[in-house]
Amino acid sequence: MDVHNNNKFPLEIRDVEPKLAAELMKYFTGEHTGFVRVGPKGYFLPDKYKQEALNIYTMDVRHSDIFVASYPRSGTTWTQELVWMVANDLDYEKSDAIPLTERYPFLEFSIFVHPVMKARFHEENSHSPEKLRLLELVSQPGTEQLAANTSQRFIKTHLPMSVLPPTLLEKGRMVYVARDPRDVAVSFYHLNRLIRTQGYIGDFKMYWNFFINDLHHWTPYFEHLKEAWQKRHHPRMLFLFYEELTKDLPAAVRRVAAFLDKQYSGEEIAKLCEHLSIDSFKNNKSVNYDVMKELGILIPGEQGFIRKGKAGGWRDYFDEEMTQQADRWIADNLKDSDFRFPHFSI
Repeated sequence: MDVHNNNKFPLEIRDVEPKLAAELMKYFTGEHTGFVRVGPKGYFLPDKYKQEALNIYTMDVRHSDIFVASYPRSGTTWTQELVWMVANDLDYEKSDAIPLTERYPFLEFSIFVHPVMKARFHEENSHSPEKLRLLELVSQPGTEQLAANTSQRFIKTHLPMSVLPPTLLEKGRMVYVARDPRDVAVSFYHLNRLIRTQGYIGDFKMYWNFFINDLHHWTPYFEHLKEAWQKRHHPRMLFLFYEELTKDLPAAVRRVAAFLDKQYSGEEIAKLCEHLSIDSFKNNKSVNYDVMKELGILIPGEQGFIRKGKAGGWRDYFDEEMTQQADRWIADNLKDSDFRFPHFSI
């Protein structure tokens, strides 16, 4: 079905079949209505996306806007802090004072806050006017937050290029980061258990099968990457690999600096790399989504938002059958593409 009568949103939005949606909602307990597929590639999103699709697609992009985009758990938070620091002349004091969630509105987060869950969060935080204010802020549509922002805007999104404003690279800039999908799946599995807006209660093997069968948010994974990969030579797009950041962070910093027309000394880059190190990151309240913890949106006792941050950790989770399945899935998805991860070939 096309949800918009004026047809300004160019892609078809189709409801996921009710029986399948009901089965998925048994495992993803943060969703209470259903899911949709968007466009010819069938991007999988919560039902609430219908309310924001047109607003996001037609949002006014400013020439100073910087988008940091990725499939979730691809090094997004790491890249956000790296980009913000480079763009803001290494302002450590401001970075420490203002949480990353406030420096980077999450464009589509509101579509994941189902009214049932929002009411629950509201009741749990009803004793604190400040927490209720924060709840309204994090659940407000990103387009509304951004429209009210009068300074340079830094925007986080996991949406694919085809549903973002078509003027994005004409006016703004984007840094896109990609990561080995096996590591992505492990990391996203943990986040889905941690964050109540997803509320995943199944095991990893089941989760992996949802992921590779495009039955999870923001999938299909490889289509998401390929859309950005096709734009990688655009002068207003920088395409990074998570594995690049882990292998040679100073080189990645220099690439970002060049992209943003900034120059820093070797000493300044070394200090920034220390700030961005995984140990430093784990203890950095500004990037660890403490606001979400305070509101109870993150489950106490689960692993933190910033986990191990290493490449290749998927091997601890995959049995032989899953490893072979992953090899076939990756090969099938890359056979007609020149996209390759820097650390393996097909």
